[in-house]
Amino acid sequence: MNAQLSALQQQAQQLSESVTRPIPGSHKIHVQGSRPDLQVPMREITLTRTPTLFGGEENAPVTVYDTSGPYTDPAVAIDLSAGLPALRAAWVAERRDTEVLEGLSSAFGRSRETDARLDAVRFPARLQPRRARAGANVTQMHYARRGIITPEMEFVAIRENQRLDAIGDAALLKQHPGESFGASIPRIITPEFVRDEIARGRAVLPNNINHPESEPMIIGRNFLTKINANIGNSAVSSGIAEEVEKLVWAIRWGGDTVMDLSTGKHIHETREWIVRNSPVAIGTVPIYQALEKVDGRAEELNWAIFRDTLIEQAEQGVDYFTIHAGVLLRYVPLTAKRVTGIVSRGGSIMAKWCLAHHKENFLYTHFEDICEIMKAYDVSFSLGDGLR
Repeated sequence: MNAQLSALQQQAQQLSESVTRPIPGSHKIHVQGSRPDLQVPMREITLTRTPTLFGGEENAPVTVYDTSGPYTDPAVAIDLSAGLPALRAAWVAERRDTEVLEGLSSAFGRSRETDARLDAVRFPARLQPRRARAGANVTQMHYARRGIITPEMEFVAIRENQRLDAIGDAALLKQHPGESFGASIPRIITPEFVRDEIARGRAVLPNNINHPESEPMIIGRNFLTKINANIGNSAVSSGIAEEVEKLVWAIRWGGDTVMDLSTGKHIHETREWIVRNSPVAIGTVPIYQALEKVDGRAEELNWAIFRDTLIEQAEQGVDYFTIHAGVLLRYVPLTAKRVTGIVSRGGSIMAKWCLAHHKENFLYTHFEDICEIMKAYDVSFSLGDGLR
């Protein structure tokens, strides 16, 4: 068992060496916010000198958004077996509206934790999960609507600006006229603007309190476009080391969020390795893992299994869940004459359950319960388009 554990950690160490090379022609910089522990990462690209033929002048470096985390910073020693530094741990703790749990709340999580057969694949470092105190709301939207600007909001404001205020050449700030489609984006993004957009429900800041390693990022119509990358193992391919490698390559080339869509072996353990080593928001489709727990038989799914899966993943640090709550029983017959049926995997799972039981989708009937669970950990919603 120890030999197997050492083999996995050795794989992780080899991976650490292969994906931590700096990106050529640029280097990592950090812009400090209003407090010393608010260091916003960016990438400064070095430009060559304009040739003499065209005027011959030096060109200032260009600062751009960077999603690669510490992996491209030569000053940081990466150890995938230890995970990334808990960047946001102090921010979460100082709000005093969460509590550290003595153990895992989900039955499945506890069973995995005590299964000695999993020692070889279990993430070595254990993070004590947090949850909102009784009656507390720990979401960024809740803070925003109370007029509170959190460190996470300030972080994304600085990040979105990409140091535009440092550009001295007016020509570089020129923007061609275009169609705004109703968007109202100020030239400089302020923390107050971020707070207001979140409070209005026009933006989301996916940051689970159990994912303190994450570098805050915002999604909304009045902010920069964000890109998601999907990874995940299957029953026939890939292991933990490969999935972590996919994560690191995805963020190196610009992934703002990563979804773990694993359906193979060791889903729980694979996700733990991914979350602990991810500087970007991690999303999942919880119904996928719930289906694996009933050996792929959709009709055997139920609210209790799904609820336990939500809590399990929330306490690991998953930042957003795709929930197919809109697949209602009365809509399923509308897809009967389609050539390809329902191509959404989550949607087809829930449609099969609805038809098997001739009952309404339990994700819909328990939607308020789902909200309460997600509110306790600050997990964001991604409502799945389940009838596509």
